[in-house]
Amino acid sequence: MTTEQTTAEGFSYTLERTLETPVAAVWSAWTTAESYAQWSYAAPGSVEMDVRPGGTWKATMVTPDGGQFPLTGFYSEVDENRRLVIGMDVPGKNEPAVMTVELAEQSAHRTRIVVAQTCDTADERNLAEQGTTMLLESLTAFLKTAN
Repeated sequence: MTTEQTTAEGFSYTLERTLETPVAAVWSAWTTAESYAQWSYAAPGSVEMDVRPGGTWKATMVTPDGGQFPLTGFYSEVDENRRLVIGMDVPGKNEPAVMTVELAEQSAHRTRIVVAQTCDTADERNLAEQGTTMLLESLTAFLKTAN
């Protein structure tokens, strides 16, 4: 069972899901390069992660039409099995985009995930929210097959 909640205000959005998997498995999927590469639409061999405050990450994402674009960023907060604050370098912008991923263990085999981001415009928010929705759907499918 997956419950879904979406909230959008101004140029921010919050997506919430309940996943039928332990919090440690969700954390590992977000923080282990091999796992992340399997569900995040990343090009094979392109994901690198140094998951610690100040650590960096990079990945080349593949769009549904086969296009590829490289992404880079950093981790500003890392609280194992609870919270990731991830910065993403955005070409042409002075400030990085920041996404917050919060996990809450609801039981031994159930985790609530909340992903939030604030963008500069409504169009950016809509695109980011669409991309994050796709990521959460892919993460959910990955976790069902991994556990």
